[in-house]
Amino acid sequence: MEYTDLYINGTWTKGTSGERFDVINPATEAVLASVASADIADADAALDAAEAAMKDWAARTPRQRSEVLRKAWELMTARLDEFAHLITLENGKARADAMGEATYAAEFFRWFAEEAVRADGMITHAPASGARIVVQHKPAGLAVLVTPWNYPAAMGTRKIAPALAAGCAVIIKPASETPLTMLALMPLLEEAGVPAGLVNVLPSRRTGALVDHMLHDPRVRVVSFTGSTGVGRKLLKGSADQVLKPAMELGGNAPVVVFEDADMDTAIEGTMLAKMRNLGEACTAANRIYVHEEIAEEFTKRLTERMSALKVGDGTDPSVDVGPLVNADTRDKVAEFVADAVAKGATVTCGGTTPNGPGFFYPPTVMTNVPENAACVRDEIFGPVAAIQTFTDQEDVIARANDTEYGLVAYVFSEDFKRALQVCEQLEYGMVGLNRGLVSDPAAPFGGVKQSGLGREGGHEGMLEFMETQYISASW
Repeated sequence: MEYTDLYINGTWTKGTSGERFDVINPATEAVLASVASADIADADAALDAAEAAMKDWAARTPRQRSEVLRKAWELMTARLDEFAHLITLENGKARADAMGEATYAAEFFRWFAEEAVRADGMITHAPASGARIVVQHKPAGLAVLVTPWNYPAAMGTRKIAPALAAGCAVIIKPASETPLTMLALMPLLEEAGVPAGLVNVLPSRRTGALVDHMLHDPRVRVVSFTGSTGVGRKLLKGSADQVLKPAMELGGNAPVVVFEDADMDTAIEGTMLAKMRNLGEACTAANRIYVHEEIAEEFTKRLTERMSALKVGDGTDPSVDVGPLVNADTRDKVAEFVADAVAKGATVTCGGTTPNGPGFFYPPTVMTNVPENAACVRDEIFGPVAAIQTFTDQEDVIARANDTEYGLVAYVFSEDFKRALQVCEQLEYGMVGLNRGLVSDPAAPFGGVKQSGLGREGGHEGMLEFMETQYISASW
């Protein structure tokens, strides 16, 4: 691997400690690369570089920032194959999934290139005093970005692009399982015209101490995190000392509600996409599948056929549909969810057995008659397991769908548009896919409610997460 050191102030460095850690290929369990591990001194160097770089960047016109982001989109789009291959190597996802992520990741640069010139303010007349109310949006300050392993490219670009569009500098801490993709993105950003120091990348095995140190630096004003709710709570506590602006995209427990009048083809395709995109290793993945009793038998039969037909193997093989999970712990947790559900009365209609190694593989699995007390109903499965339950009453299934601390995304399938919209409005989720198994889009505000997060990524709102609103009261 060509880029395995820290990236600080536009320079590759082995870090002050000289320590390194291995990145493992989850399909073979072989070592892909040895990567530099950042410590506190490296974080301070990155903060210094970001502070210096932001002064010039924030002063540039929105159009100048826009052109750099547009160039980044063009360059990444031309290299999708390279990024997809690297994503597969370090994350494990199949080639088609990796290409989908690379394309999605690049699109954030194009979207926020267009949004960079639209940080619109306003001027109004105060009704009582007659003063002018002048409102504008300004760059918030240095941003610390912490990204997960499940989308090594997209979770980074979804944060970097709006931050740069807003005029901010960033320090990004990629997941230790998958730092290579983000490091490989840096030469591309250099070529696009991103100034040295504006984007810094700090892989590290000392994530907690490193991030906490940065969150207590007075120059940092924004923390943007994607990952588990548990870690998000810790970061929120850490950011409270400096009263930082938090953007938190946390865990999910997505329900899929399939009504008796749903188009079966649409429901199966949508459920497959919601469940198997990224092997189910996504906060948006279908976790609880509620199917009306009238169609449950047919739905289960067809979903089982589709899941059984998926080819499992090394994702670098273009014919493979399902690659390995990212590590042994993730695979073992998925296996435990299945064993727990079966012990409590669930029936496995396909999959359900961990294959021999090497590689962290788990087969596409369908379970029916999953009881409410199964662990997989309360927690994220984060793997290729479809857990089916049935319902007959609309109000009951809405209550069951809402019975979770999470509120990221839900999916509804019905041909009765009036009823479907009524159900969508009653679901306590930040996003709902209506007759669709995919909600993620750079042009849409991505985020959840309850324990699934704060703020939004993507859309116009995504850039405003890195901006502060200033109001000037004026008379003229």
